[in-house]
Amino acid sequence: MKREQKIQIIDSLTEEINASNHLYLTDISDMSADKTSTLRRVCFEKDVKLIVVKNTLLRIALEKAEGDFEGLNVALKGSTSLMLSETGNSPAKLIKEFRKGHDKPILKAAFVEQSLYIGDNELDALCSIKSKEELIGDIVAALQSPIKNVISSLESGKNIIAGVVKTLSEKE
Repeated sequence: MKREQKIQIIDSLTEEINASNHLYLTDISDMSADKTSTLRRVCFEKDVKLIVVKNTLLRIALEKAEGDFEGLNVALKGSTSLMLSETGNSPAKLIKEFRKGHDKPILKAAFVEQSLYIGDNELDALCSIKSKEELIGDIVAALQSPIKNVISSLESGKNIIAGVVKTLSEKE
C-alpha cells in the first residue's frame, strides 16, 4: 500500500471516529464470509458502522482523533474490526445477540460515554449502559410523577368538595 493511500485511510478513519460518539474494537477473524456478511447486514440494520482495519493505521487515527483513546492501544493486537455507533449500548447488544448463534465477534475494547472498557468480560456492563435519550426519558418521567400526583389530588378533591356542598345544600 502506498503512503498516500495510508494517509487517506488514516484521515478517513479519523473523521469517522470524530463523527461517532462511541467505538468498539472487536475480533471477527476466522468468521466465514457468510457469517461476516450476516454480521454486516445486522450492523447496517442497527445503525452500527463496521470497518475492518489495520492496527497500525487505527492507532495513528486514534492519536489524531479528538478524544483520549490511548487506553485502547492495548487491544490493538491481532485482527481488529471497528464498530462505530451513536448509541452507546447498541453495538454491545448487537454483539451479544449475534453471539447466540455464533462464537464471534469478541469484544476487545470499547470507548463509550467517555469511559474505556477493556476485554470481552465488559460486554454485560456495556449492554446495561443507558443512552442519553433513555436517561432523559427517565428524568422526565421522574419529574412528571409528582406533578401528576398533585393534579390527581386536586382533581379528586374538586369532586369531594362538590359532593360535600351538594349534600349540605340538600339537608337545608
